[in-house]
Amino acid sequence: MAGHRQSRKRRHITWAVAGAAVVAGAGIAAQTSMAATAWPAQKTFTGRAFDTCAAPSLSAMKAWHTGFYGAAAVYVGGKNRGCSQPNLTASWVKSVSSLGWKLIPLYVGAQPPCQSGSNPEKLTASAAASLGASDAADAVAKASALGMKAGSPVYLDMEAYDITNAACNDAVLTYVRAFDKGLHAKTYRTGFYGFTSSSAKAIATAKDRTDLPGNLWYALWDKQNTTTADWPWGSTQYTDHSRGHQYLVNSKETSNGYTITVDRDAWDGPVAITG
Repeated sequence: MAGHRQSRKRRHITWAVAGAAVVAGAGIAAQTSMAATAWPAQKTFTGRAFDTCAAPSLSAMKAWHTGFYGAAAVYVGGKNRGCSQPNLTASWVKSVSSLGWKLIPLYVGAQPPCQSGSNPEKLTASAAASLGASDAADAVAKASALGMKAGSPVYLDMEAYDITNAACNDAVLTYVRAFDKGLHAKTYRTGFYGFTSSSAKAIATAKDRTDLPGNLWYALWDKQNTTTADWPWGSTQYTDHSRGHQYLVNSKETSNGYTITVDRDAWDGPVAITG
């Protein structure tokens, strides 16, 4: 995932940033403690998924629909999104959904103030809440325009950072909470992509669970196609179809004549509601 926004070399450097442990909390409560409105039933997928920088062509998606992968992550927006998306349209979403593909919406929002390197959008402590709210509104607008309906999740992509930097970590959590409140207000489910050594760890171990994501997609490149055997936190966290696991990256694969470099994901969580 990080390589979709950063160079592969930088990806492995940032993933190595250390994080500090705090205390565990549950994930399913964050999904169900939402605004008192009628929520569409969650659309869940359990199986193998892939993510890649740019949404593949419709022809490629047809060629890749062999049963090995059942879902694909797509970057619906965010100022830090790394690739242009010429194929990612409402028509494409409708067509690939009709083929049987499940879609995982990703939004590459503002990145931590203590993260090294430059980003088109970085959050600050003073602007974290307002930026989270505005990015949430943009994420919902982008997902909705693609035909991903209310009740769909949006996974916020947060790259590696030093979670032992308390001020930085607090700013990130403020941003994430504001982003999630914005999604819930529009009846979209909340998700988060991050690294087990840093950004995902910050979410999973935060003492205050208020407005944190209800679904956690963790990057742990151990080549294990599982969301349980290598789950690094409490067994009661993010249960009831609330997990994704990016377990292999930079896998160059060919199916029926179409070659794509993908990251592999084990999935047991919500996907977009389309159609």
